[in-house]
Amino acid sequence: MSELKDGESTEMQGSGSKPYVLKNVGGVYSCSCPAWRNQSVAIEKRTCKHLRKLRGDAAEEERIGGAAPPRAKETKEGTQAPPLLLAERWDGVSDLAGWLMSEKLDGVRAYWNGKLFLSRQGNLLHAPDWFSAGLPGEPLDGEFWIDRKKFQRTVGIVRRQDKSDLWKEIRFRVFDAPEGGAGFEERLRTIERIMQKNRPPYALAHEHEICTDLDHLRRELARVETLGGEGLMLRKPGSKYEAGRSLSLLKIKSFIDAEARVVGHEPGKGRHKGRLGALQVELADGTKFSVGTGFSDKERQNPPPIGSTITFRYQELTDGGVPRFPSYVGLR
Repeated sequence: MSELKDGESTEMQGSGSKPYVLKNVGGVYSCSCPAWRNQSVAIEKRTCKHLRKLRGDAAEEERIGGAAPPRAKETKEGTQAPPLLLAERWDGVSDLAGWLMSEKLDGVRAYWNGKLFLSRQGNLLHAPDWFSAGLPGEPLDGEFWIDRKKFQRTVGIVRRQDKSDLWKEIRFRVFDAPEGGAGFEERLRTIERIMQKNRPPYALAHEHEICTDLDHLRRELARVETLGGEGLMLRKPGSKYEAGRSLSLLKIKSFIDAEARVVGHEPGKGRHKGRLGALQVELADGTKFSVGTGFSDKERQNPPPIGSTITFRYQELTDGGVPRFPSYVGLR
């Protein structure tokens, strides 16, 4: 553990070819990694694995005013949130040649603990017994998925508790075996062995290929998005399965920019109480929805006025024509 004096900086190697820069400016610590930059809290409240490695967990928790969130919580069903590996966003610069690349699935994350399926939050997913047939007594991490642009249909089925035949539309696409080996490639081989030996009727191994260079990545991203896919996932070769966000797993996806007219302000809650919570906006075709992310604290204090036009970024349109995951960019 070490401290940086006011104005000092240091470098720490991450998953990419270039090291991350850690700074202390007036007692506010920062890091150039995506995990620090992409947090939607005030800069003095941000932390990351690199700052924790430099200063220690206790010092960081004291600095930001609270302990790190627990990795598991017990639900009313008596289950615990699984120790999932979570992705960081690619910084657009790091060299990913040699990483294992797969399509980012637009479905419902599902963790098979060897007996039953759990959601990311640890809630029981009520899959029929016949759907789980052939799955092993060891953990598998994957996604409930029907097809591209079928997210709403997937969620609608997974939320049901009647274990109906609608589950026959879904497949459990397995992309990791948390206890199947130390390195990622070994765990992929474990998944293949399970599939070949057990032949589960509703599960299959998710396809991966080696990323050769940046041009290969861009071509594959364009191909997947043209087909209606969400984006790509890149996994560092030889990487371990670890709980929480990790720079060994990166997500890459494009977003679409559009414009909308502000028609209302929704009050904030929690730490945003007393200022903007979300903008109510309207597209040119009359579609109305809310934009609640992407704002700075200053913008929440002085939000775009009603009647103004904003630029926002979104991932895709839902079946009803509403932008999914809209994020505020700025006034037009």
